[in-house]
Amino acid sequence: MTWGTWGKQLKKTEMIALMQYYLEHGINTFDHADIYGGYTTEEDFGSAFAESGLKREQIQLISKCGIQEISENRDNTVKHYDYSKDHVIWSAEKSLKHLKTDYLDVFLLHRPSPLMQPAEIAEAITHLKAQGKIKAFGVSNFTPSQTELLAQNTDIDTNQIECSLSQHSAMHDGSLDHMMVNKIQPMAWSPLGTVFKEDNAQSKRIHEQLEVLQEKYSATKDQLLLAWILKHPAKINPVIGTTNKKRIENAVNALDINLELEDWFKLLVASQGHKVP
Repeated sequence: MTWGTWGKQLKKTEMIALMQYYLEHGINTFDHADIYGGYTTEEDFGSAFAESGLKREQIQLISKCGIQEISENRDNTVKHYDYSKDHVIWSAEKSLKHLKTDYLDVFLLHRPSPLMQPAEIAEAITHLKAQGKIKAFGVSNFTPSQTELLAQNTDIDTNQIECSLSQHSAMHDGSLDHMMVNKIQPMAWSPLGTVFKEDNAQSKRIHEQLEVLQEKYSATKDQLLLAWILKHPAKINPVIGTTNKKRIENAVNALDINLELEDWFKLLVASQGHKVP
């Protein structure tokens, strides 16, 4: 999301170098959405990928559709969601064209709409799978009931949700429980939360606890935040999104950190500001 005009505004050569750096460190999945960069980042990435020398089978591509934003690149008069069969198919094919690929490894509905028609969405997904244009289907930011609504008509492979130490409601509201029961792969966007973005009471408490644990685990704060998510039994895949090479290395090394039970809860208490019930 932040590679293009919504963030770092990386040049083509910089995107290529970053793709290669991620692969060198064992990360091969790139998470997109048609809306990123005002509907421009997929195309920028695709142009870079086409010149990178990387083979398609070396990487996994995820994209999302459905958000209709007011943009110079879309003829919309109000922000809304469109999950009609024609639009879902059109969006997937548009993403394929922009990303310079024949298929998406995972295709997600970006946010739930109150007007979703499960059977119509299922028709679109069945069509795309039959043509080999998508390998797996999922949702993003869906509640358990919204996921179940679609699951009556088509398989749901993943749900990409907000989840971090500073925003961990998914661990208490049944979202992750639902995914575990139904074998749906959780992905977490913004896995570092607001710890480095906001100077509030919650962030201060978390920083204080992280500083206590840094020496014990010989780890950086961002590694401990990722290790906290990774310990959850739902086996959450964090979407790190960073363009910072050191953060990329830290993320990979976070896989080797196994927080002790009480340390995990100390971080939870720091985030909540009170002991567990």
